[in-house]
Amino acid sequence: MRPIDVTPLITDPYATYAGLREAGPVHRITGPDGRPAWLVTRYADVRRGLNDPRLSLDKRHALPGQYSGFALPPALDANLLNMDPPDHTRVRGLVVKAFTPGRVAKMRAPLAKTAGQLLDAIEPDGRADLLTGYAGPLPVIAICDLLGIPERDRRDFRQWTDTLLTPDPANPAAIKEAVVAMMRFFGGLIGSKRAEPGDDLLSDLIAVRDDEDGALSADELTSLAFLLLLGGCEPTVHLIGNTVLALLDHPELMREVRKNPDSLAAVVDEVNRWDGPYPLAIRRFPVEEVEIGGVRIPAGETVLLSLASANRDEQQFPEADRIDLHRDRSGNLAFGHGIHHCLAASLARMEAETALAALLERFPHLELAVPREELRWRPTIRARGLISLPVRWDSTERAGF
Repeated sequence: MRPIDVTPLITDPYATYAGLREAGPVHRITGPDGRPAWLVTRYADVRRGLNDPRLSLDKRHALPGQYSGFALPPALDANLLNMDPPDHTRVRGLVVKAFTPGRVAKMRAPLAKTAGQLLDAIEPDGRADLLTGYAGPLPVIAICDLLGIPERDRRDFRQWTDTLLTPDPANPAAIKEAVVAMMRFFGGLIGSKRAEPGDDLLSDLIAVRDDEDGALSADELTSLAFLLLLGGCEPTVHLIGNTVLALLDHPELMREVRKNPDSLAAVVDEVNRWDGPYPLAIRRFPVEEVEIGGVRIPAGETVLLSLASANRDEQQFPEADRIDLHRDRSGNLAFGHGIHHCLAASLARMEAETALAALLERFPHLELAVPREELRWRPTIRARGLISLPVRWDSTERAGF
């Protein structure tokens, strides 16, 4: 099978995925790094693959030379995105005890206040890049609150997260420096919270770790904090940005949301299906030869399950290219499926809903500040997000929904 160039998946992803689904369920591709992988495109196969125990997340099952990912120190590699059962079951079970729906619900009101403060800062200008001025900082502040990061440390924390989430190609060493600094920071923070626990997730995770019935290792605690940062910030930034753009592109949808603010949760969920920030699930490696859609894939090769393609599959979602708030989205795979379903899905939804509610309430005539064709998407197949989202509003006018 001749490898497919992935460039069209960046420049025109949904039309390209539609063509691939029509042509076949599984395709050999050459990734941007020049390494081969198998891309699974149809809903039924992707859903099965997400919960197939033969498809391992553990990089140790990858064949030599088949995979090159983000290199992390061993302490940070001990995370849920690189684990299979039984380790995954144990760690996730302990985290779930601390990361409860009640904790997420308690964050909504403080987050709404923070959203208001961020909007206060940009409102007088009448325009802003919504990603850097609003959607970017809000999830970082939420994660700081969630983990109980002291106010005095947040400036450094923001600098490190900015380096990791928007790396400077001209300074690749900065990423390594930021990772080392954050490891040192989290090590000290865990020590201080063990001595003086607070009302935060990290303190609760430490308490779970110290139970005699189960334990999170020091590396697991550090990697969980790091994972919450990376997994809880960047996707939420782009979920907010993509949803704002969808509303601006679909005036009838904007009118419906303003008329019925309770529909905002459905809007976030539907846009997450239609144009979510995660086009691909975390890579998998078959522990044995597997057959997907009639295609045999050798053990150890890289398998990419396309969430973006699956969520636009007409066999699962009729008129999948259309935003429909009233469709059945119970099979939405945007946050994964099965034992690896995103642990922070409820947090991401809450953050996006809160951010959008505050934004739409504040600005009644929000619009793009540049021609639509000037917007640019990040040049990667692994994330779906805008590089910037310039918007403007009438700074003299206030409105509610």
